[in-house]
Amino acid sequence: MADIAENRAATGSHSTAWALASLSLAMLVSSLATSIANVALPVLSVAFAASFAAVQWVVLAYLLTITALIVSVGRLGDLVGGRPLLIVGMALFGAASFAAALAPSLALLIAARAAQGLGAAVMMALTIAFVGETVPKERTGSAMGLLGTMSAIGTALGPSLGGVLITALGWRSIFLLNAGIGAVALLAAWRFLPVAMPAGEAAGTVRRAATARDRFDMLGTLLLAATLVAYALSMTMGRSHFGGLNMALLSMAVAGAALFVVAEAKVASPLVKLALLRSPVLAPSLALNALVATVMMATLVVGPFFLSRALGLSEAATGAVLSIGPVVSALCGVIAGRIADRLGAAAMVVAGLALMAAGCVALAALPSLFGIAGYAAAIMLLTPGYQLFQAANNTAVMAGIDGADRGVVSAMLGLSRNLGLITGTAVMGAVFAFAVGAQDIAGAAPEAVAGGMRFAFAVAAGLVVVAMAIAVAGGLRKR
Repeated sequence: MADIAENRAATGSHSTAWALASLSLAMLVSSLATSIANVALPVLSVAFAASFAAVQWVVLAYLLTITALIVSVGRLGDLVGGRPLLIVGMALFGAASFAAALAPSLALLIAARAAQGLGAAVMMALTIAFVGETVPKERTGSAMGLLGTMSAIGTALGPSLGGVLITALGWRSIFLLNAGIGAVALLAAWRFLPVAMPAGEAAGTVRRAATARDRFDMLGTLLLAATLVAYALSMTMGRSHFGGLNMALLSMAVAGAALFVVAEAKVASPLVKLALLRSPVLAPSLALNALVATVMMATLVVGPFFLSRALGLSEAATGAVLSIGPVVSALCGVIAGRIADRLGAAAMVVAGLALMAAGCVALAALPSLFGIAGYAAAIMLLTPGYQLFQAANNTAVMAGIDGADRGVVSAMLGLSRNLGLITGTAVMGAVFAFAVGAQDIAGAAPEAVAGGMRFAFAVAAGLVVVAMAIAVAGGLRKR
């Protein structure tokens, strides 16, 4: 009997490992698709004889679709079951990637990227949710850390791998790569993801699936999608110049958010249960996620200008230094998750934020004193703190969520991060430009760029301190 029990445990552990591998592939390819297309924009502009503003929609269509629909597909996963929807999302992602590779015109390429974004939204929304069904509770942090590592690897690989493929095989090869990895992820998910939920949840899931069409909140979906698209465009249009169009879009987003809250309070089966947002864990965690993503975006917005203009590095050298962050993130993601498992998620949220605050202070001070070495040292302090925060925050949120809401809450975590990245692009870019004091940052003096770097990361450190206060206050409220 003992041998049989050991064999079952070994088989279960093996299946869990393969299921987690399929989720990791889904996270990898959706992150890779985010960053790999950026490097192709100049080539696409020539290939389709289009302006740079037009080809930018190859990137924007993907990001806007994810942002607009991630919560809706997360909720749909709760209603119809995570596994079938995740497999459909993977299939859509692969098919759309193949269509993008064959696109004969820019318009069809943009449409394919939007479809690819819908598939990616499903994968991003449900991979974290599926951790609760595939991984023992005591290993949740490690699994979250692994997913964070795969996301970092995908983001880091995109520009360099895309550049190599485009040079050797042309721009269509980057989308064929997405299609190939997506197909492998689909096969792995089909084979290894669990079909049945834990006892007690299955009956409720069947009942929910039977009435999914009746209960899915279409009005809430449309209102939220319109609100999020308006907000994203208000933050991304105008190249950090906040003009009348940006203000009009932001006003539309505020009005849309108000209408969404009113609508959700009246429907029987809302897209987002407003009671969830009153949770002492979820609401602070979403705010923290957005704040931290805003801060991390500063490294991508400000870092390249400082390295190239203030330190005088070439494009290749700037790219190499910027890759330090994603590489460190990939190396420490699983370790951060294990620390969160061992020492407790709530405490590690605060510890991760403390490391991030120290990293921001270091970025404000060390690069101007020690150049590349100072920048690298500061990044190697900031990035582990970010990974520790991410693993611990995701673990803390998902540990207390009922299975019926796991998909939508996982999607809300992804949405808060995306909104933070979008906001960080606009806000941290504007802070940096203000501190530099020049309309054309590319032509600003090296001393002015260095001063802008110091000011931007001093502001970033202040935002992380605010996040720490929210985390500590949330912990006190829970107790």
